[in-house]
Order: sequence, then structure tokens, then C-alpha cells
Amino acid sequence: MKRLLGEDIKKKESLMDHFMRVISVRGDGANPSDLYVDEAPRPETGAGSVLIRISHAGVNRPDILQRRGLYPPPPGAAPGLGLEVSGWIEAIHPAVPYADDVAWRVGDPVCALVNGGGYAEYVAVDLRHLLPIPAGWSMAQAASLPEAALTVYANLIEHGGLQPGETVLVHGGNSGIGAMTIQLGKAWGAKVIATARGADKCEFARSLGADLVIDTTVDEDFVTAVKGAGGADVVLDIVAGDYVAKNLLCLNHKGRMVQVGTGRSPVVELDLRRVMQKQAVITGSMLRPRSADEKARLTTKVHEKLWPLVESGAIKPVLAQTFAFADAASAHAWMDESHCGKVVLQI
Repeated sequence: MKRLLGEDIKKKESLMDHFMRVISVRGDGANPSDLYVDEAPRPETGAGSVLIRISHAGVNRPDILQRRGLYPPPPGAAPGLGLEVSGWIEAIHPAVPYADDVAWRVGDPVCALVNGGGYAEYVAVDLRHLLPIPAGWSMAQAASLPEAALTVYANLIEHGGLQPGETVLVHGGNSGIGAMTIQLGKAWGAKVIATARGADKCEFARSLGADLVIDTTVDEDFVTAVKGAGGADVVLDIVAGDYVAKNLLCLNHKGRMVQVGTGRSPVVELDLRRVMQKQAVITGSMLRPRSADEKARLTTKVHEKLWPLVESGAIKPVLAQTFAFADAASAHAWMDESHCGKVVLQI
């Protein structure tokens, strides 16, 4: 057996420094057990990016879809799972025009929306996509924040145009998106109606401040209850399918229906006469395919408009479970079951 000399050991350690642990998918990814700990090269960081040593990674529904092959990464995105992280800046490579004049320093704790690859020890991130850890939030809690914060702000406030005094209807009030919508809606001065399935999920939505919560295991036809409460000016929907036609019935005159998910089906049947009668707007968006420049703009807006609400306590963490990095399969299995709040992996 060959004995390693000092120089050989240094070379081996140097080689190991270029690799990291990641979570990979074997086979077709149909089951959570298809996730396993693998090894991959550390990501390269080009001009205008930072390398983050990850503390925690958020686990989200798009990760499960990607694992199953139903949500392929857009062109140019990192191929690995994971869309949000918290951690510490390991290296900074400023863009040439800015030289070293950047707001961040090596060692700073940060959280960020990432374009894939968050289930790993390191990830490369556009310098403009970094957010500070909110005061009083743990690294685990902070890892659960960027994806929901940017998604809900973009769709509820920008696309949905929610105004103080209006009413928003959100489906899946127990989900990460639902929980953020309830809290941001209330902080924005709106009335919030939420749907959820089961008593525990409904109680969770109420605890976040929802004015009315409808248990769709008891009342699948939520339309009567929503209209009885005055209707909705904005609907934020992660369900789609047959919910879309019902959402339209719930909308007030000049209401906005914003689609951010298609849990039941992306194919829907709609009576366009109701759209015309109500002068309704049907819109929606995805976060991941947006350009780096657009994500930078949105990150700046979220830091400016939403972060003060987080810092003040108007928006609270909704972290439900933390799983060990090697236990990513259990995290996905838990997400597949009924749950409330957010899930993260501890790297």
C-alpha cells in the first residue's frame, strides 16, 4: 500500500478543496429516495458574482417537480436542486465597472434567491441578488425567506397591484407562498381571505392574520363564502385547474387574477364573457426564468419595500422543519405530505 508523503498529502488536500458535497438525483427521480449525497466541483464565480458557503437551503415545491423531471432548469441555470439559501460570503468577484466598491465583504452573512444548485456546500450567486439576514432571524429561518418574498412581492404587489383597503384571496394559506401572502397582504393594509384543507392548516392561516379562512375539505365551493365576504380584488392562486373558473366568479369589478402555480392542472376552461363583463385581468409569472437583471431589480425592490416589514416583525418566519443535509429524501417526503410553513436543509 503506497504511503502518502507530505507533498502528496498537500496535493490531495488541494484537489479536495475544489470539490463539495451536493444532493443529486438518481434514475427518474419519481421517489424522494432517489435523492442522494454526491460530490461535484465547486462552482466557478465570474465577474459580478460571489461564492456563498451555504448554511441552510430552502426546500420548495419546484424542487420536487424538478426532481421528477417536470420542471427543467431554464437555459443557463445551475442544474442542481435548490432555489434559496443562507450562508456566508466565501469570495467576491466584483464586476469590472465597480472594482472593489461593493456593499458586501467576505464573511458577511447573507441570504439569496439562487438559480439552482442550492442543495450543496457552495453556490455562486449574482452579487446583485444578495439580501442581508434580517435582524433576529436565524440562518435557518433566513434560508426560508427569499423565494417566497420575491415571488409574492412580484405577483401580489407588482402584477396584482394590491392596494390598501382591497381584499386578496389566496389559496393554500398553509404553504410558504400562502403564508407570505397572508402576512404581506395584512401589512399592506388589505383584507385577506385564505383557503386551506383541514382544521390544522386553517388554524395556521388564522394565526398569521387571515381575516377569513375557508376549509375546502368542508366547503369545496369557496365562491359563496368569498362573495359573502365582499369578493376579492386580487386572487393569488397556486392551484389552477378548476379553481381558475371559481376564482373568476370571486373577482370584483376590475379584479386581478394572478397565477403562480398549477398544482391541479395548467389546462383550464374559462368563460371569457365573465372576464369581459368584469374587466378582469388574468396574469401570472414564474420567478426562475427571469433574467439576472430583472431579478436584481426585484431584489432591490424587495429589500426596499418588504425587508422593513420583516425587520419590524410584521412578517414573521414560518419555518416548520429543518432536516440534515444527508436527509434530503426525508425533507422531500415530508413536503409530499400535508404540511404548514417552510422546510430547510442544514448543510
